[in-house]
Amino acid sequence: MKTLFELFITFTKVGALTFGGGYAMLPVIQREVVENKHWVTDEEVIEYYAIGQCTPGIIAVNTSTFVGNKVAGIAGGIIATLGFIFPAFLIICLIAGLIENFSDLLIVRNAFSGIRVCACVLIFNAVLKMWKSSVSDFFTFALFAAVFLLTVLFSLSPVILVLVSAACGLIGGTIMEKNRMNDAESGTGTLPSSSDDDREKVEK
Repeated sequence: MKTLFELFITFTKVGALTFGGGYAMLPVIQREVVENKHWVTDEEVIEYYAIGQCTPGIIAVNTSTFVGNKVAGIAGGIIATLGFIFPAFLIICLIAGLIENFSDLLIVRNAFSGIRVCACVLIFNAVLKMWKSSVSDFFTFALFAAVFLLTVLFSLSPVILVLVSAACGLIGGTIMEKNRMNDAESGTGTLPSSSDDDREKVEK
């Protein structure tokens, strides 16, 4: 019960204090669940981001569901999701009737301009952290460059990009693993020892 309560409070805080959309919430989720709570690892969060991009719904909400499920099963996934959307639900209910009056105010537009800049910085910081743990060799860098070019030049669906990247990772990982096994086998081959040579000389 305590774990479920912690999940609800943690994701309520994330949902209440983050502006700028789903991607802006990702670095906040990473800080809370990896650095503060140690519920998951950086690698697991990156996997949740990728899966959340492919599944229906907002990526930040999907990620919250995955983390909650990892920590406390199905109940944890439900509680984390409810905690994440609870602040937004309350705020929207409160301002739904007043949004028309506030949206044209200069002070409101200026405030959200600053918030958007902050959101960009948070997203960039999250990208740097994910880069360090994901792009670790020539193969992953080449895959990153290929996906980046496909995104810029062709504007492909994120689902397609994730599926193609998964296939490339599976194929590339299998090939590299086979190469490592071949290198290990070639390095452990048996060679005639000096003692065997000495015995042959004595017998002659």
